[in-house]
Amino acid sequence: MEASCSLDIDQRQAAAFDRIARLIDQAHTIAICAHTNPDGDALGTELGLLHIIRAHWTGKQVSCLLADDAPVPRIYRFLPGAGELMPAAAYEGTPDLFISVDLSVASRLADAQAVLDRSRHACIIDHHPCDDPFGDAWYIRPSAAAASVLMEEFALHLGVSLTPEMGLCFLCGIITDTGRFQYQNTDAEALVASSLLVAAGADPAVVSLNVYQSFRLEFLHLKAAVMARVVTFAHGRIAYSYATSADLERTGASLDEADGLVDVVRSVAGSEIALFLKEVPGGKVRGNLRSKTGIDVSGVARELGGGGHMAAAGFTIEGDIDEALSTVLPKLRALFPADVARGGTTSFPRIDLS
Repeated sequence: MEASCSLDIDQRQAAAFDRIARLIDQAHTIAICAHTNPDGDALGTELGLLHIIRAHWTGKQVSCLLADDAPVPRIYRFLPGAGELMPAAAYEGTPDLFISVDLSVASRLADAQAVLDRSRHACIIDHHPCDDPFGDAWYIRPSAAAASVLMEEFALHLGVSLTPEMGLCFLCGIITDTGRFQYQNTDAEALVASSLLVAAGADPAVVSLNVYQSFRLEFLHLKAAVMARVVTFAHGRIAYSYATSADLERTGASLDEADGLVDVVRSVAGSEIALFLKEVPGGKVRGNLRSKTGIDVSGVARELGGGGHMAAAGFTIEGDIDEALSTVLPKLRALFPADVARGGTTSFPRIDLS
């Protein structure tokens, strides 16, 4: 990375981008989708690509899909183009090209996997580790702080001028995936990319206002309940809390609002791993994992059918909160030396906050 405010694209990345661009050249109908339970980077990357295609190609029919049959999370509805997102289950087309962003494992496409299966061609732009990507072309670089960084580089490689709309989408992706530049993945590339986006007209204050400073009172009541339940294990190295379906009903908070609560758990002093569990419809529990040190939590998530990065990962399993914790906790303890893993709480309290 040079000291000047620019992004370097090496030959391998350029060649991969060229292959993806040729697929877009040849396609008339295009479907773009990110992973199930999309976050700011997933939606920012997807919508940013929509704006890139419209700026660089003419006559393309582009559909932006949601992997789940659920509305766009409230905090991301400010993103330019968010109103065009549609559930994959409602999309009946057979696209010439399926573009997977922020995702390289087909099973995490949920309802959109059926669209992928009937697409003529597919490609990937992602930053999650993957040993066996699908499709005709892909660029996957786990060292990137966010998929939005890679998509911004794709735009620059094409010679597309960054617009305020692209900038806001990609800046949202970078800010959320780096935890407001607090996580270990924050690097020079992410900061340079963000600087270019701000120069293009993206306003960091708009992202902050919508994502981090517009909490509903119902969510704050849920957050208070989650904070009251925080428990630590392994001599304080593992911090944990949870939210139940009853909590959501009692407080009036929505399911998507609970996604960021893992950062409440992550903030516990002395903790190295944070675990947040929440009940979701269908008798399942969704787990979020965060690592504050060099401990890799992605392997635990993959063992449970999920995925992610070394420092941030997630999974969904069958059962209730108690069953989920009894499954996950031994795997997290195993990441520490035996004398550390044995320490701390061995059961967690059910706190009645009704």
